[in-house]
Amino acid sequence: MSLKSLKDGKVEAFIFDMDGTMIDSMPWHARSWVEFVERHGLKLDVTDILARTTGRTGAECMRELFERELSDDECLGLVHEKEEIYRALFHDNFAEVAGFTAFAKAAVARGLKVAVGTAGDRHNIAFAMSRLKMDPLPLAIVGGDEGFAGKPTPEIFLEAARRIGVAPERCIVFEDAPFGIEAARRGGMRAVAVCSTHSAAELAGPHVIAAVRDYDELAHSNFLETLDAAAA
Repeated sequence: MSLKSLKDGKVEAFIFDMDGTMIDSMPWHARSWVEFVERHGLKLDVTDILARTTGRTGAECMRELFERELSDDECLGLVHEKEEIYRALFHDNFAEVAGFTAFAKAAVARGLKVAVGTAGDRHNIAFAMSRLKMDPLPLAIVGGDEGFAGKPTPEIFLEAARRIGVAPERCIVFEDAPFGIEAARRGGMRAVAVCSTHSAAELAGPHVIAAVRDYDELAHSNFLETLDAAAA
């Protein structure tokens, strides 16, 4: 793990992206996109789809891929179809990103606030949270179907910070995707790159203080203890 200086000040909160960051879901999103585009006769490569959509809201994804204006109702139906495929595929293969729940619990025990900022909709959030069984639960969860612009705009992360009452500069965002890393930068937040689906180079930035494979690696590096030392 590469850990940069925390000279920017005290950390009060962690904001976690969900897919690929809390849960190891991206391979199953990829498979669901393959099935979805085949159903609709779209000639798209899954790598291209993920690059264009990861971090965006469901409606943004559909308008991006169909490359035409779609009504809100059309988007809602298409998103529902695609995410039902995803949940069916992931249901029996559900897994967290290694060490996530233990890391989040340890963060709360040290007095940090925990929130979630995801482009996923309420159905995918409920699906993930019912299986993760976080203890304690996040103080706030902001989803992609609440009307906020998706990443790389910072709206979702800024709303998460607002709901938990923490200034953006006191938050660290945990992200696995380039759009999310960029959203953290635009929001004035530091970030940890979770390299479950992208390389550290793809998730680099001046605000990225660490790049890790998973939360077990963060725990073994004494990341939380380093935050305590920086705040002292």
